[in-house]
Amino acid sequence: MTTQKISRFHRAALALVLPVAVIAAVAGCEDSAAPKAAPAASSVAAVPSTSTSAAPAAGLHMIANNGHQLAFHVTPGSSPTIVLDAGGGEDSSYWDALVPQLSQATGSQIITYDRAGLGASEEVKGPWDPKAAASDLQAGLRELGVTQNVVLAGHSQAGEVAHYFVLANPGVVSGAVLIDANVPQFFTDTQTQRLVALTAPQIEELKKAPSTKANRQLIATADNFGPTHQAYHKVSWPDGVPVIYIVSDKTPFDGSPQDAQAWRDAAAAFTKAGPDRTLVIADGSSHDVPQDKPALVLKEIEQMTATVK
Repeated sequence: MTTQKISRFHRAALALVLPVAVIAAVAGCEDSAAPKAAPAASSVAAVPSTSTSAAPAAGLHMIANNGHQLAFHVTPGSSPTIVLDAGGGEDSSYWDALVPQLSQATGSQIITYDRAGLGASEEVKGPWDPKAAASDLQAGLRELGVTQNVVLAGHSQAGEVAHYFVLANPGVVSGAVLIDANVPQFFTDTQTQRLVALTAPQIEELKKAPSTKANRQLIATADNFGPTHQAYHKVSWPDGVPVIYIVSDKTPFDGSPQDAQAWRDAAAAFTKAGPDRTLVIADGSSHDVPQDKPALVLKEIEQMTATVK
């Protein structure tokens, strides 16, 4: 791997293509870290996945979709169900500190999960596809009997999954909280091409590294990035689903004022593009808003949950 340091802007650009947790290791800027362990719930026996109208049991549920197994974790509660989806490279353990607080504050059932290739979920060959990721989420929720009144909260890359999930499942999501999430307005042809060019050297270094589950997931995320995001740029959030968008103060592009402004402009354009959309600024926060400002994230999810009850 290269030992050359990269700028904060290059690091931010890479963050939108590669999972955040291993960017430093790929760039050689910090000590390498092992992939995160699966969350504590994964240590319990998996509950067999059976379609039922009864509330799903607490803990880990392994659910099959399109030939691979996915790990879903349930914290029991009432409706609406809160579904938490982490950003690129992060598994369900990302939400471990927030889940008990949300459970106490809202009384809602809470579901977290590991996208394919992350945490306890199995890998899927080929480029990462947000539509396929949305299909995985759909399969898990249906198997758990969650077919309506969902509050969907997604961070960063999970914004793409949220868009495709909401469009493919009308009537399931009652409201959403997008947390410094990727929105279509940001991925113009110019911006997408720039991200691909900026991250290409790091991806080439990654391909030379030993093949591990984490590395394979990184490469899958980067593969086909251009066409995937050119298509995503044309997607529109449905007007019937209210959304709170939390934009970070520093954005993923702290250190590049031009690109940071483009991120803010995209957030503003997204919230102005339809009714029932609210823009919230996470003052002083990096792109990692759920870790920097957990009280704010808790407040906004709690507010959306109260609104749709």
